[in-house]
Amino acid sequence: MIKLTVMAGKRVALFGLGGSGIMTAEALVAGGAEIFAWDDNPDSVARAQAKGINCTDLHGVDWSGIDSFVLSPGVPLTHPKPHWSVDLAHGAGVEIIGDVELFCRQRRDAETTAKLVAITGTNGKSTTTALVAHLFKEAGRDVQMGGNIGVPVLALEEPEDGRVYVIECSSYQIDLAPSLDPDVGILLNLSPDHLDRHGSMENYAAIKEQLAAKSVQGVIGVGDKWSTAIAARIENAMLIDVEQYGDMLDLSDAPSLRGAHNMQNALAATAAGRILGLSAQDMTAALKSFPGLAHRMQIIAERGKTKFVNDSKATNADAAEKSLSSFSSIHWIAGGLAKEGGIEPLRPLFGNIAKAYLIGEAAPSFAATLGEDVAYEISATLDVAVRHAAADAAQSSHHEPVVLLAPAAASFDQFSNFEKRGEAFTEAVEKLPLEEKVEGKS
Repeated sequence: MIKLTVMAGKRVALFGLGGSGIMTAEALVAGGAEIFAWDDNPDSVARAQAKGINCTDLHGVDWSGIDSFVLSPGVPLTHPKPHWSVDLAHGAGVEIIGDVELFCRQRRDAETTAKLVAITGTNGKSTTTALVAHLFKEAGRDVQMGGNIGVPVLALEEPEDGRVYVIECSSYQIDLAPSLDPDVGILLNLSPDHLDRHGSMENYAAIKEQLAAKSVQGVIGVGDKWSTAIAARIENAMLIDVEQYGDMLDLSDAPSLRGAHNMQNALAATAAGRILGLSAQDMTAALKSFPGLAHRMQIIAERGKTKFVNDSKATNADAAEKSLSSFSSIHWIAGGLAKEGGIEPLRPLFGNIAKAYLIGEAAPSFAATLGEDVAYEISATLDVAVRHAAADAAQSSHHEPVVLLAPAAASFDQFSNFEKRGEAFTEAVEKLPLEEKVEGKS
């Protein structure tokens, strides 16, 4: 845990007591701050109190005596309307910040040579974060990885000379980190996302731009108009253009980095490595050994010539496009709780689909979109879809048939989250017969 000594003696209000909120509260207390923490969920308050955290309803706090207000990134700051705690802080003129801002202040205060690589983007930021960390780890560097990728940034170890922090930043976290100052700031790409929380694409892009603009060295993907416009405004930015620079890296021996989107991720990660002193030789070897992330184009099994790929994280058409464009004989498991637009944006890739196996609430609407262009069945449930897709793939004459879970839909109709859906896919594959020719279709 990083003790926030930079906040020693400060009176800090905090709202949001999930995992990162509790960690932030503990880091503040360990650093000598006096905190007043609260959450709208009584169970979250009870868990915090059980850890010895001072919990006080912020409606009753004297805000004139509060120095800083720490807001969980999951709580609305501006849209669709500010949370009531935000209104109280604004009314008292109290700064509103998040855990990434606190981390940045502590890193500067520690006055070490610790470096910070911060990564954002609409898609690919978790993979790129994990890849950057992998490159430094394989090179023998002292590396710490956290942020939006799942480990609270303040749960990492204290700043020390030679340490490298690799932090994934969501737009919510950037919005709460006014002094974010990475040594390398990576902006991968931008497409419409979280507009309910930011109000417009222009606002969303402006927030993402801050990460690259405030970096010592910005690294910006230029595969979309929004990122390209940002790159034009930032002096000395390193540009990542897959079409122009894609032949710089050979990823043929890196199975976890398949597809054009992963070429962008790899180019950005190796750019960060070069900026901070990694050798091309070390990075080339590390790319080949990168295991990838669970539920993100994760090759979980090979039966005969069939690959089974778990891309459960592909919860919308834009994300599913990445895996559908990476293979050419796909037995596609799709469906769940449909998002706006459905799978119509994927029509240019229908030629890569040998057959679709549709599950969940979205099955009828997805079937209507596929129409007569793609063979499909309504499998209804994931286990049935896996059995049928595996049987068909085993009989394929293609040299590399793929059973791909890329739902292009949310999981909430049948699973609590995309991780549980991916785990169910993996379990269903493990239950298949070991023989190359998979039986089991009814």
